[in-house]
Amino acid sequence: QLQLVESGGGLVQPGGSLRLSCSGSGFTLENYVIGWFRQVPGYEREGISCINNSDGSTYYDDSVKGRFTISRDIAEHTMYLQMNNMKPEDTAVYFCAAGPKLRANQPMCVVSTFGWWGQGTQVTVSS
Repeated sequence: QLQLVESGGGLVQPGGSLRLSCSGSGFTLENYVIGWFRQVPGYEREGISCINNSDGSTYYDDSVKGRFTISRDIAEHTMYLQMNNMKPEDTAVYFCAAGPKLRANQPMCVVSTFGWWGQGTQVTVSS
């Protein structure tokens, strides 16, 4: 059974950094598309960064481009989200996710692409 468990959330001051981790079990990371999403109460879950492990291509939402970095350790079945220069608007519940191999022309970093989700971890950016 595929499972994802996030860790690393918490409280950080504006301009600070945080690294989220997501450990996977029950599947081989390299055969899946993986990513990070976030959700604020009353708003839809949005994809902020994803990796297509089939070809290594990545996606970053404009709101995090240049500040966040997604990475993965396939041998350790773990993916990461390094968040730098954080802003109050980054406050949200963050979820890691995995999905099956992308079909042709299938968008990479949208909710419908992913079938497995972590439980979520709260990230709060505040002074």
